[in-house]
Amino acid sequence: MKELLILLKDGNKPSLLAGVVNTIIGVLKAVAFFLTGNVAMFAEMLHSFGDAANQFFVYIGSALSKKAPTPKYPNGFGRIVNLVCLGAVIIVAIMSYEAIKEGWHHVLNPIVSGGVYINLSVLGFAILLEFFVLYKAGKEVLHEAGIEQKGLLAPITSSFSHLDRAKPATKLVFMEDLVATAGGILAFSAVLIAHFLGFLAAEGIASIMIGLMMFYVVGKVFLENARGAIGETDEEMLNHIAHIVAVDADVLDIQRIEVVKEGEFLHVELVIEVAPTHTVAYIDDIRDRLMQIILNQRGVQDVMISFDEDDGIKTWTGSNTNTTLNEHSAKFPE
Repeated sequence: MKELLILLKDGNKPSLLAGVVNTIIGVLKAVAFFLTGNVAMFAEMLHSFGDAANQFFVYIGSALSKKAPTPKYPNGFGRIVNLVCLGAVIIVAIMSYEAIKEGWHHVLNPIVSGGVYINLSVLGFAILLEFFVLYKAGKEVLHEAGIEQKGLLAPITSSFSHLDRAKPATKLVFMEDLVATAGGILAFSAVLIAHFLGFLAAEGIASIMIGLMMFYVVGKVFLENARGAIGETDEEMLNHIAHIVAVDADVLDIQRIEVVKEGEFLHVELVIEVAPTHTVAYIDDIRDRLMQIILNQRGVQDVMISFDEDDGIKTWTGSNTNTTLNEHSAKFPE
């Protein structure tokens, strides 16, 4: 139990914040729905509770993924966060189906819902809270990508282009709260249209649209974390690390290199060709030097380096220029 509490301190903070906020929002929307019977509010209630459950699961999963390797699990527990995300999307999928189903029933049989000012107040407050969480998640995306925030709205405007370099948990929170904020605006608009223009089906249409947006998150998160659970090569970091190794004076060639995502971390394996005249002690110094450099790269958790004598055949065809290395180092700070 003590070990679990220690691990939870290192869990993904944006997912914890999002879980707490969405629980509060879900309760408020549930009260509003039971008072007014508004179907758009029903979809938003399911959305918030689904997001909250997801984000609490992801927070716990991200904490457990940082557990140190054991003799039984020598590769560590990095992929737990991917497995947890895969389980979490099932909850969102169920909520999505319910939102679409209720929305369709309302479109076919629209009914007047009361408490318009209750609905608008709750939805307006929820939109502000969701946007706050989205903004915090966007800041974390930029931080994890090693990008300096430039401008007040950078966490919203710049996060999209760097989302692939964020941790799985942070990416999930950002996407869910982006959809939640958009869904809140849709529901708010639907309540206004139904009340002031008398188009009652607007609330049902909004519920269907919210459900479809949730399904989009389900599909995208499922595919990304399925790749992570299987073990996906990080091509960008592979090229970056290959260039770092290739410029070393003692490295004559790179026979093989693998950089595999293990949840939030990277597992690196290298087979390097060196001069056959080197002593074992000298090669050991090369290994120590390269391991220290590679382990200082963002996200790298462990490195395995093997050596072979140079066969005179060039396998690694990348550039060995310092210019290329410097360009990549700017993108991947140590």
